[in-house]
Amino acid sequence: MKMKNAMSIDLEDWFNVHNMSQAIRREDWKNCEMRVIANTRRILELLATHKTEATFFTLGWIAERVPELVREIEAAGHEIATHGYSHTLLTEMTAESFEADLKRALMVTQRCIDQEIVGFRAPSFTVTTKTLWAVDVLTRNGIRYDSSIFPVGFHPDYGMADVSLSVFRHNASPLVEFPMSCAEVMGRRIPCSGGGYFRILPYAITKRLLERCNAQGRPVMFYIHPWEIDPGQPRVKLSALKRFRHYYNLDKTMGRLDRLLKDFEFTSVRRAIGI
Repeated sequence: MKMKNAMSIDLEDWFNVHNMSQAIRREDWKNCEMRVIANTRRILELLATHKTEATFFTLGWIAERVPELVREIEAAGHEIATHGYSHTLLTEMTAESFEADLKRALMVTQRCIDQEIVGFRAPSFTVTTKTLWAVDVLTRNGIRYDSSIFPVGFHPDYGMADVSLSVFRHNASPLVEFPMSCAEVMGRRIPCSGGGYFRILPYAITKRLLERCNAQGRPVMFYIHPWEIDPGQPRVKLSALKRFRHYYNLDKTMGRLDRLLKDFEFTSVRRAIGI
């Protein structure tokens, strides 16, 4: 039998992402075209075709505005977890402001659904060595697992280079961590978790890297955003690097995701780690 990996969707719209933060102010989000409903429904159809359960890390701002979408996701049999409320990076918050943001996210999201929310993912994977205070905040607010740590050292916004590549429990805490996936190749950690890495790398390379993770005995944590399957989204003036990271290969993502779901077995994060 194939190893069961974790499929996750960060439920946010194209204008919520950190890449857009210098071009679109948070107070202007309400004026932007919302495309998350149609894009999410396309993903739900694909998951149903492959009989795959996933985890939707839901931004509280989205849950507040389109609660019917969150209910639709739950009705389709998927796990609902939280992505915070405002998509503010933890590296830009204090423990107190993060807890307020988390409580608001849990309140607006939990009232949409019947299941208990037990999972969290930080915006832009910003649980780092500087924000490990988040572990205590998450635990006392009923969160049982986190999927926010990227075990790499090269990225300017996130990463913990020396953390385990496997699922682990935080020191002196009941909180389980399912880190973003990297394959070890000749002593180097190569990210293969999804998102921009999935769009930029040729699919054949992604497949080999994911197979390597499974061969090393580790389930993969895969993630994607609804806006990543949407080449028709509004175009915003960005720096060359940010433009590349956000818009590259949007027209190929849906086809690649279909291939991925054929080539690997996936389930929700909660099921993958047995919580």
